[in-house]
Amino acid sequence: MSFGDFLRRRLDGDYDVDEFGFDPDMTENVFFPLLRPLYRKWFRVEMIGLENIPATGRALVVGNHSGTIAVDAMMLALGIHDEHPEHRMLRLLGADFVFDTPVLGEYARKSGATLACNPDAERLLNTDELVGVFPEGFKGVGKPFRERYKLQRFGRGGFVSAALKTRAPIIPVSIVGAEEIYPLIGDIKPLARLLKIPYFPVTPTFPWLGPLGAVPLPSKWLIEIGKPIETADYADAVDDPAVIFNLGDQVRETIQTTLDALLLKRPDPFA
Repeated sequence: MSFGDFLRRRLDGDYDVDEFGFDPDMTENVFFPLLRPLYRKWFRVEMIGLENIPATGRALVVGNHSGTIAVDAMMLALGIHDEHPEHRMLRLLGADFVFDTPVLGEYARKSGATLACNPDAERLLNTDELVGVFPEGFKGVGKPFRERYKLQRFGRGGFVSAALKTRAPIIPVSIVGAEEIYPLIGDIKPLARLLKIPYFPVTPTFPWLGPLGAVPLPSKWLIEIGKPIETADYADAVDDPAVIFNLGDQVRETIQTTLDALLLKRPDPFA
């Protein structure tokens, strides 16, 4: 389909947007084409375990988060769409900060993202969507380079609760490669407070090289999708903190173990 056809549909209003603001037409014809050169040529992403993503139906995809800027979420969404036989869309859950930021929030919603809160997650899962969440949040994205590939705390288990309430399987995902694109060596906290952002990153290239410092380093990426963890048997224990903690810890341990194995598989970050 040509870009001209896309423009014609936009002018005619011949496209759909769901209740969350998701615009599949714009995502497939604008956002994904812009990301593909990064995915295929720059990061040379390899997806492992795509058979663990169901062809249809609900599932909660839970991944590690890193990289100073959340490029990992975008690469995961693109990889699942492009390489899964059913080209499934991953509906990402994002922090309030994303949607409070002018322009960024609007385009995040158009790409299928919504707030990382249980009501939104449950509504998506109850309509059999594939939902992506990164429980480390900014603690993961903004951690120092010296702590790379060491998972941060997974919060209070909200993602487990959403999965239990909707009987959605939890699919752990481990992403290697994002830690090296913007190695975080410092954080200018007074400037972050002034700009009302979670952190102001200092990397080997930013802010020293100005706009050029925003170019990510070409690390080699491996993304492994683990076997689903079924939750239907625990649905009656949705209010049991012990069950929620244990399931959350199981997901976290699975991701960390897989990260360690993937790092051995990829000894050179830029090979």
